[in-house]
Amino acid sequence: MTATSTHPTASDPTTSTVEIAAPTPELELTWTDPVTGTRGYVVIERLIGGLASGGFRVRDGLTIDEVAGLARAMTLKEAIVYDPDDRYRPFGGAKGGVDLDPADPRLDEVLERFFTTIRPILTETWATGEDLGVAQSTLDAAAQRVGLGSTIEALFARMDDADEARARLAAAFDVEVEGVDLAELVGGYGAARAAIALAEARGREPGSLTAVVQGFGSIGGAAARELTRAGVAVIGIADRDGLVLDRDGLDVDAMLAARDRFGGIDRAALDDHVAERDRDAWVNVDADLLVPAAVGGAIHADNAHNVRASLIVEGGNLPVTPAGDAILAERGIEVLPDVLANVGTNAWWWWIVFGDVAPTADAAFERIDATMRRLVASVVEAADAGRTSLRVAAHGLAERNAQAAASRVGSRR
Repeated sequence: MTATSTHPTASDPTTSTVEIAAPTPELELTWTDPVTGTRGYVVIERLIGGLASGGFRVRDGLTIDEVAGLARAMTLKEAIVYDPDDRYRPFGGAKGGVDLDPADPRLDEVLERFFTTIRPILTETWATGEDLGVAQSTLDAAAQRVGLGSTIEALFARMDDADEARARLAAAFDVEVEGVDLAELVGGYGAARAAIALAEARGREPGSLTAVVQGFGSIGGAAARELTRAGVAVIGIADRDGLVLDRDGLDVDAMLAARDRFGGIDRAALDDHVAERDRDAWVNVDADLLVPAAVGGAIHADNAHNVRASLIVEGGNLPVTPAGDAILAERGIEVLPDVLANVGTNAWWWWIVFGDVAPTADAAFERIDATMRRLVASVVEAADAGRTSLRVAAHGLAERNAQAAASRVGSRR
């Protein structure tokens, strides 16, 4: 069954279409914690080979609709990196989470009760991991308290070399780069490399670019770090308390060293010449590149007219609403969608588990960079040839890959 997804394009502000699978999830689950009343959600958008993959988030205000949208995006993220030469074959998409402040002291007990309820899903069909608001170590601890070895036992149960796969993943999670866990860098590194590949495809060299990053968690922080190393001047970074701004370029490394575990910037550690603005000011900073890497729906109908960047790279999940997307397209602002730009963490996990990439930093960065360059080139070429948006081109590539992967799933599982 298919439905038509429509998005106006920068080159042609009429409508372009691509046939994509109708977003009718195979499973939607809403749980209510009997102790606190906290709601938890799981959505499995699609199973491929009996499995779905997608992260688990903790956010005050999380809804089933948000989780369903994220699950749909995960199907596309899984598929877009498909390489027939890999042992890894994409899974279906899923997502889960709880509607709770990540700083709530009751989080561990809520997770344990939720995981107890959904243990059959974690055991049989859903491989999950850290997402917004929660660390992998917290999720693994909750899984272990309910008798699971990890949050990806559904996958390990299907592998002939599960012990070796566990060892590969453990080795990768032990790797540090300049004092930062490799697992915390790969997603933002991928978003930054995608941004650089897009800029170069549009005739822009990294050293000539300025950038603003919204969100300073694992994705936003790592993206800012890599953009700086590539020569981009990161002039603005926004966290939950507002925007910090230095038009000569922020000292990203110093800010990362002073960041709290929720992505908060220590204002006391900033240089005196760094300006502070309110929390919505990041949208209208005059910069070449904008990387929204926090909560979904950050760019919408009410603020898309204020965006001054010419390129947007979606480091977070679903940061641009459809209404915002239409306005940006009319204004000629290109958006590289999340299904491509922030796929780095998910792909790296599975490349490691299946042995397609060695558990080292060099191997991870090399593969992610090559993959982003390949995917961005393919999507830009398709978008330009079809006079459509990067989003439509990326979704079309992902759907074709999902069909190809599904047809070959029996060769692995």
